[in-house]
Amino acid sequence: MPRLGVNIDHVATLRQARSGRDPDPLAAAVLVELAGADGLVVHLREDRRHIQDRDLALLREIVQTKLNLEMAAEESMAKIALTTKPHLVTLVPERRQELTTEGGLEVAGRRDRIQRIIELLHDGGIPISLFIEPDLDQIKAAHKVAADYVELHTGRYANARRQKEEQTELEALSQAAKLAYKLGMGVSAGHGLNYRNVKRLTQVPEIVEYNIGHSIIARAVLVGLERAVREMKQLIS
Repeated sequence: MPRLGVNIDHVATLRQARSGRDPDPLAAAVLVELAGADGLVVHLREDRRHIQDRDLALLREIVQTKLNLEMAAEESMAKIALTTKPHLVTLVPERRQELTTEGGLEVAGRRDRIQRIIELLHDGGIPISLFIEPDLDQIKAAHKVAADYVELHTGRYANARRQKEEQTELEALSQAAKLAYKLGMGVSAGHGLNYRNVKRLTQVPEIVEYNIGHSIIARAVLVGLERAVREMKQLIS
């Protein structure tokens, strides 16, 4: 059965809007797990615009399923990961001016740097996922740097406006997932997925995990967090 990882960055974004204590991402994490999610996802950004170091440390203590830490491929972030010991680190591209992660990590062009970070984290016993475009060259590059998993960036699929365009992107995701699986890497998918577009993606059997944040938190504002998680879990399974 496919797994659901829930990104709770947007809970922290709401808290940081007033620089207060509420809503607390830790409380959200407890509810998300009670609702049946298979893991929590947080992105500790360089500018600390939402998730804070305190959040990460405490989440590692309370999360009972899996804590997936998204971070830039930087040595300063690797040191934090080695101290916190999340269950999984996902390396993502990061630019200060972006509202959210805008694309996949360029692995083929930054192979030496990324491989160095992966080796650091592997030495600390932390498995690595790379957030990449559904591009066969990037899949091959991820395999060469010894990534354990890839997370396919589903932004183009999610933003497709015409059925033909959506089908083209779905096929690209399917081919990338097949190659990653063939090369021995686990496959997840995320970015822009919601209650309308996720169902078609479940046609790709190699994708075993979906990491979804904004649409779940947005729905939770209207129907509650537990219900929002349960509804998404039902859609993917």
